Amino acid sequence: MITLKGVNSFYTSRRRYKTVSIMIVEDDLSLQRLYELMLKTYGFEVVCKANNGKEAVESFELLSRKPDIILMDHRMPVKNGIDTAIEILQFNSHTRIIFTSADKTIKKQALNLGAASFIEKPFSIEELYKEINKILALK
Repeated sequence: MITLKGVNSFYTSRRRYKTVSIMIVEDDLSLQRLYELMLKTYGFEVVCKANNGKEAVESFELLSRKPDIILMDHRMPVKNGIDTAIEILQFNSHTRIIFTSADKTIKKQALNLGAASFIEKPFSIEELYKEINKILALK
């Protein structure tokens, strides 16, 4: 992970810097807005937001440029985070998903199905920032 003039970017194989793109999947609109504000403050690009798992899968499939990271809540209407992650990972197995949930009982299941990380709510923006950077460093 390389920070360039305050913007979070990482070095691509073409030797250019690319802004880190993030998709937010969260049914609580106030949290969704808060995450977006915090992420943009750190220089990340929020490319998509979804209010439930069904919207997330549909939106993800339509994105021509897939997000570098997906922040995924678990308890959502229509389709929960686990079911959503399974579908997204079937579509693109290289997708990096960070679960952000108060339901710690699903942590092991989320990580076993292929999530890159699990952060228990509530968490600080610093925790989220460090986790995103850790995930990007593993790429």
